[in-house]
Amino acid sequence: MRRFPAEFEALLSRRGRAALSGRTRSLGAERFLAAEGLLDPTQARGVLTLLDRSMTELMTPMEDPIPPWTITGMQYDYGELLPKTVRVRTATFSSRRSKASQRAGELGLHAMLKSESYFAFAQALSGRRLRRGWGTQVLCYGPGDYAGPHNDHHPEDADARDGYTDLHLTFCTDAVAAQSLIYERDGHFSEERSVVTVGGVTCYRLPFWHYTTPLRAKPKQAARARRWVVLGTFLDAR
Repeated sequence: MRRFPAEFEALLSRRGRAALSGRTRSLGAERFLAAEGLLDPTQARGVLTLLDRSMTELMTPMEDPIPPWTITGMQYDYGELLPKTVRVRTATFSSRRSKASQRAGELGLHAMLKSESYFAFAQALSGRRLRRGWGTQVLCYGPGDYAGPHNDHHPEDADARDGYTDLHLTFCTDAVAAQSLIYERDGHFSEERSVVTVGGVTCYRLPFWHYTTPLRAKPKQAARARRWVVLGTFLDAR
């Protein structure tokens, strides 16, 4: 694969095309849906190779560590307050002037993520009518990278405060040993899903509590251990 296909549908397997046409289970009332086999394995490996070869050096570090005030500012026992913490590399496409965004354009990634079939796929998995004009982003997790507990709630945003949908596509190199998504059910962090996959699809109905464990590399393979996440964020149709 030298470029991303113009239409997202070209990445799909037979099962993925069934999902695109609405013939499989959607998110519905659930907050989280994970599926394997919706992307064609050969195409998924091609995406991984293209991202790893062309985007790795252009990703920007995003690091929000635990702030000291979470301890020094405490006044009561068991009164902990922890903001979202994260360490990952990212490429957001809100500005087309960045080198990562320009490279994504040259590779056809922008066009694929704005294609009609990508929008239709997100709408089919979410089970909702979604708004056009969605946001896109690429994340790259390396050894030790993670996202701490957070709920992705935006009560100050009138368009997002009642909920919105994220669609994640995951592509791991074969040097990744482990990474999991932990999410809440019935008020407890009781659910775990491995995200070590090539071509895994996850759909989120946000907000809800979740976190991503630190990525672990296989022995002596840390330099090659990367998990790529291609994601879109969709607001509900008005």
